[in-house]
Amino acid sequence: MTRSSNVSDTTGPDGSAAPDVDVVCLGESMVTFLPGLPGRLADVPSFDRGIGGAESNVACLLAAAGHSAKWISRVGADGFGDHLVQAITAYGVDTRAVRRDTSRPTGIYFRTAGDRATDAHEVAYYRAGSAASAMAVTTMDLGAIRSGRLLHLSGITAALSEDCLGLMRALAARSPGRPLVSFDVNHRVDLWRDPAHGPETLLDLARGCDLVFVGEDEADAAWHLHGPDAIRDALPEPATLVVKHGPEGATVYDRQADGTGTGIDTVTFAPALTVDVVAEVGAGDAFAAGFLSATLRDLPVFARIRHGHLMAAASLTVPGDLGTPPSRPLADRLAALDPADWGTLRLGPGWTTSDGVHNAARVEVRTS
Repeated sequence: MTRSSNVSDTTGPDGSAAPDVDVVCLGESMVTFLPGLPGRLADVPSFDRGIGGAESNVACLLAAAGHSAKWISRVGADGFGDHLVQAITAYGVDTRAVRRDTSRPTGIYFRTAGDRATDAHEVAYYRAGSAASAMAVTTMDLGAIRSGRLLHLSGITAALSEDCLGLMRALAARSPGRPLVSFDVNHRVDLWRDPAHGPETLLDLARGCDLVFVGEDEADAAWHLHGPDAIRDALPEPATLVVKHGPEGATVYDRQADGTGTGIDTVTFAPALTVDVVAEVGAGDAFAAGFLSATLRDLPVFARIRHGHLMAAASLTVPGDLGTPPSRPLADRLAALDPADWGTLRLGPGWTTSDGVHNAARVEVRTS
């Protein structure tokens, strides 16, 4: 399923060589405002500024994990757009293909602190008519978008506007020479102008992609599909389907070509970790980044799932969208644990800065 680690040159529409890159992530990022204190949005007196966006989150985490990553989008010609580009660039992400829009603003949103037990929180989005909603086949550099070994997309982009949907359909269309296309369903009911239209559109887009991430809960809500086998039956086209079961783990259906044009699925389940959760925001993006990182390294499927869980644990133990990923040696060592040790591992805030699993204050191995 994965491609060689040697990235060949591609050319843009003008015939010029595009820079080699492992991953291109396309989608809207917004400036986020996180509360300085717990409470309702009406009561919180101050907020700390950050960044958030499914695809830029993946790009930042992959860059932090040692991969070359490019984020492509549109932002306003405003201070918030400046902040987004500067912050994402600071992670080591190539942002040179980001377009500035002088007539549309950069999207922003505010959120309250989530309750640890229920993840109950308020979110107020100010993204209607944003610069990113003007992404279209005619306004974006398709050569740059397709310049990586892997192109990562999400269903959020499809919901932003008809132009964005048209761009997504073009990128999900199977064509010779396209990069490996990864798609996180990310069904967000409130984003769709016609909520009834969203599920069918997302299913159609997913069928055109090579690697698809979907939560078991969102497949139930969007498509009334129950269980991973039913989801696979509805999505037979992607070579790799990742079904996430929340805190229980993830199941991956991976099909290798067998010469008949169909192939046979290998089904792999890997349980998640015990994590002291600070906030759940960004965990799905982090799981995708960990899985994609291991995919780019040609690791076995079981290891890919474990790397997804580890990257998600880094996100779950911080209040914002982006946690510090574990170093590659630490992640590889933890991903290689036997089932008993993996099952007794407990990760809390600060664990990724630990030099190993023996620091009980940061990474605790319990025997139960």
